[in-house]
Amino acid sequence: MKDDHLEELGKVNVPAASDKARQAALAAAMQAYDAAEETVAQQKNSSATQGNGFLNRLTVSAIQRMEKLMGTKSRLKTSTALASFCVLAIGGYASWAVLESMNPQMGAIRLETERKEAVAGQDDAIADSATGGKTASQNETRAVESQVRKSEEFMAPEPADRRQDLSAPADEPAPAPRIGELVNAQPEVSGGRAGGVLGALPSADGEADAAFAMRKVAPSVAPGTTVRDAIAPIDPPVIEEQTRDRIEEFASNGIKRVAEEPVSTFSADVDTASYAWVRRALKQGMLPDRDSVRIEELVNYFPYDWPGPDSAETPFKATATILPTPWNPDTRLLHIAVKGYDIAPQDRPAANLVFLIDVSGSMSEPDKLPLLKSAFKLLVEKLDPQDTVSIVTYAGNAGTVLEPTRVSEKAKILRAMDQLSPGGSTAGAAGIEQAYALAQEAFVEGGVNRVMLATDGDFNVGASDDESLKKMIEEKRRSGIFLSVFGFGQGNYNDRLMQVLAQNGNGIAAYIDTLGEAEKTLVQEASGALFPIASDVKFQIEFNPARIAEYRQIGFETRALKREDFNNDRVDAGDIGSGHSVTAIYEIVPVGSPAVSVGDLRYQPAEEGAVAHDAGGEIAFLKMRAKRPGEAKSELTEMAITDADSAGGLEAASDDVRFSVAVAGFGQKLRDLDAVAHYPWEAVEKLAATSRGADPYGYRSEFLQLVRLAKALDE
Repeated sequence: MKDDHLEELGKVNVPAASDKARQAALAAAMQAYDAAEETVAQQKNSSATQGNGFLNRLTVSAIQRMEKLMGTKSRLKTSTALASFCVLAIGGYASWAVLESMNPQMGAIRLETERKEAVAGQDDAIADSATGGKTASQNETRAVESQVRKSEEFMAPEPADRRQDLSAPADEPAPAPRIGELVNAQPEVSGGRAGGVLGALPSADGEADAAFAMRKVAPSVAPGTTVRDAIAPIDPPVIEEQTRDRIEEFASNGIKRVAEEPVSTFSADVDTASYAWVRRALKQGMLPDRDSVRIEELVNYFPYDWPGPDSAETPFKATATILPTPWNPDTRLLHIAVKGYDIAPQDRPAANLVFLIDVSGSMSEPDKLPLLKSAFKLLVEKLDPQDTVSIVTYAGNAGTVLEPTRVSEKAKILRAMDQLSPGGSTAGAAGIEQAYALAQEAFVEGGVNRVMLATDGDFNVGASDDESLKKMIEEKRRSGIFLSVFGFGQGNYNDRLMQVLAQNGNGIAAYIDTLGEAEKTLVQEASGALFPIASDVKFQIEFNPARIAEYRQIGFETRALKREDFNNDRVDAGDIGSGHSVTAIYEIVPVGSPAVSVGDLRYQPAEEGAVAHDAGGEIAFLKMRAKRPGEAKSELTEMAITDADSAGGLEAASDDVRFSVAVAGFGQKLRDLDAVAHYPWEAVEKLAATSRGADPYGYRSEFLQLVRLAKALDE
């Protein structure tokens, strides 16, 4: 179109657009679009793809949508040519958006076609309305953008993740287009190609299309804002991680008033499973489940240099220490450390071990059966040539993989381990019965006869309820065959059942998450795990009400016993193995301390027979009961705890005492107890760091790392 024609058009009075003209223009635009599609297909020498017939339906649908849109009260005072351009631009974009939502791979082809189709119509429209110069062009562009935004209400494209160009190469994405380039672009003709709104659209493999961006951004967009920055964030759906781990719930010990409950009774506990479970959670970037934190298992995880007995005639020895409480200056800590007799290697009895190994389908993960096999190989290397090893597996049906074999035939045992592979469901009860049968077959009089269960804890076939398995283990225990449990993996770990089996089988419950943990449990501490020096070990502490007003035991909630259970030899309790140690800690409130939380009763009579305040300076009285291996009657050991056991200041206590107190503080904070609510993680770390002492295997250094992780996760 020539310039003189533009001057003539500028003098023409523009009539109001009629509905008939709009419909005619829209139909012409859609027909032109369909014709362009056919031309593109012919140029690419390709056959019609599935869904091409949809273009005819799209034309009708677009006409109906645009009739509704163009029927609004808002009128565009422009020429018929400009109306045609608007319809063409909007119709082309709508078609592209719908097609792209149906097939992401068509996006690039559709966009290029629409741009070419827009050139001719936009050139004419700009020329016909150029009388107003640049201002008119800007007004027209804004009108087009307004219509595009209105059309969004009827033709919203699919979400971005369904509109990706699957054929695009996985290269570094191009810089995001600026909103100003999309919303505020001016029509510009260069080289036969129109700019403006359609010309500014990114390619199909770009960040997002212009309409999608304009639909998401606020009406006012700051200059220089990218599409990525302007698009309103869409929160992804929250998918809670599903787990079948089963942890026993329990309430933390509360404060006891000595005048009402002067006696505390509990069973020994040398298990360490909780510490490894807590460590795994923290290293995976999460705080552990509160109920998975058994404080006594955290404290007893570490080796301590407590004074031990001088001979096997005295199975264990207790040492008491009274020291200030780090988290409460108005209370004291009563620290009781018990050390078991450490059997010399030459005096160790022969061992008859049955490896009961879970090879069900759930054990296929690297931290389960593969780790289990490596762990038990370490144990085999630790055993003596005269010891006996058998292997039973269970998965669907229990089976004997290795009959009782002397460790002198080590190669045969290791080959049997290498052949294990996962598969099937978990017939745990049948496997236990088969393992006990083999242990009975190779029973060693005066020796150690033990089933060593290794599993992720999933018992889903057979006698799977905890009570049935508990009764089975109790019956086998009476025959002199004990059970230890080694847990592996996560996702379906039954910690609750593992605790029940170990406690009733006179064995330990350990959780092995790394080969290093396997080396600690089955090599460094093999004697303690395998060779008991005392069974049914019970503790009872009576506090002097003249000296102590209140007390709170830290940990041992799942090992609490009734007062009358202490003298009942029929009541089962924990065992102590060779060289094992047990540490128990009480927070005690002296009489007259401001920390006393419970007031005196008006009608409470003085307890008869109470020890006087000055009777030897006694603070509490400790009783211990235990059975020698193979014996049915327990022996009683007693010890008074007096002022002479006071360490004075916290710094005066030994490194082992202070480090164990730091671990107790760590466990209480993980359980979110009120007692340590104002005791910061930094104080826990400082106490542990200054009392680390000798650390040949790095366990205490690792603990410091866990404290720092817990602090970061708890903020």
